Amino acid sequence: MSAIVQPIPQPDAFGKPTSVAPPPRKSNRLPILILVLAIVAGAGYWLYSRTSAKPETAVAANTKTAKAEVSPVIQTTRITGTTSARSYANVTAPSMRGREGGGQMNILFLAKSGGTVRKGELILEIDAQGMQDHVDDLEDTIRQASNDVKKRQAEQAVEWESLQQTLRVSKANLDKANWDFKAQEVRSDVERELLKLAVDESSARYKQQLNDVATRKASQEAEIKILRITEERHTRHRNRHLIDLSRFKIKAPMDGLVVMQSTFRGGEMSQVQQGDVLNPGQSVMRIVDLRTMQVEANINQAQTSLLRIGQPVSVGLDAFSGLKLKGKIYSIGALAVGGWRQQYFIRNVPVRISIEQFDPKVIPDLSAFGDVEIGRGKEGLQIPLSAVVTEDTKSFVQVKTAQGFEKRAVTLGERNNTSVAVEAGLQAGDEIRVLN
Repeated sequence: MSAIVQPIPQPDAFGKPTSVAPPPRKSNRLPILILVLAIVAGAGYWLYSRTSAKPETAVAANTKTAKAEVSPVIQTTRITGTTSARSYANVTAPSMRGREGGGQMNILFLAKSGGTVRKGELILEIDAQGMQDHVDDLEDTIRQASNDVKKRQAEQAVEWESLQQTLRVSKANLDKANWDFKAQEVRSDVERELLKLAVDESSARYKQQLNDVATRKASQEAEIKILRITEERHTRHRNRHLIDLSRFKIKAPMDGLVVMQSTFRGGEMSQVQQGDVLNPGQSVMRIVDLRTMQVEANINQAQTSLLRIGQPVSVGLDAFSGLKLKGKIYSIGALAVGGWRQQYFIRNVPVRISIEQFDPKVIPDLSAFGDVEIGRGKEGLQIPLSAVVTEDTKSFVQVKTAQGFEKRAVTLGERNNTSVAVEAGLQAGDEIRVLN
């Protein structure tokens, strides 16, 4: 066992002992520093290898590309509007023809909004029980009026026979007076005067009764006519309500889609639904033919010189971004119309675009737009305008290769709002990067 010998401190010049410095120790910081540097270097190399190992995969996953295609550069102008149907049928609550019409009507059955219906299918039924009860009452009134006519005719027949009998008696009395007057030669003067007075009296009575017969006949005919007019009035009243009852069941006038109209309910506007109360003539629904859809748009009057009837249009819907349909302009308004209030002096011309392709997604009241073809260039190589980068008046595109995207200079030609023709620098089928 060895012992460590400590040096003995020596006294200095004044006789005080001096301290002795301890021996130096071996440092442990260098290996730790080397280990830290090695770890940092390894982490840096791992990060570098991770980011540089798949550069093309990351770019390809987040990059939109397009191919250069041979097609003409088409000049277009865009107009916006809403969709509607050219062929449609409005369904309204019936207007009552009867005197008691004009009241409110309850909806008993209503076709489903947004559903399709066939021609002749029941789409609206109004509660008709109250009117049916009234029609039954009128039927009884008509029968009573008809019976009144028959009763009065029977009474008049009795009266007429009695009048005829009285007339026959008067005629017989006149004949007797005439025969008696023929024997005046054997009568005294007084008797002759009495016979003459009897003849005059019988003749006057007979003539009076003849006049009474004619007057009575006219009176009886007037009474029957009045009764028949009363019966006809009740019959017409009944028939008007029968027509109203036939209108309480409304059937689809055509095949199409049901578009429900709005009504004021509970302080706000909402769609008409079963159980609502309708007023005569109120609009309930619209049946539209989806095969005749159009875009109703307005264009500034300064641009109307660019449009012609029959021009092809590419129609799109804001609700379906990828949907493109073929169409054409079929109507351009003859007069410009003004806007509201502060836009009154901005004059627009109504334009109608017919959609030539049928698609069930196209329903009324959707916001839509149409790119109207106003010019067509020559056939050539065409790329999206968003793929071109301009640097110092030179144009470049990024072409996809096996090693990645390669920057390449191109010479451009005609262009429109979305694409541009390439005269040199690319070939058909080249895949290029679209920047936005």
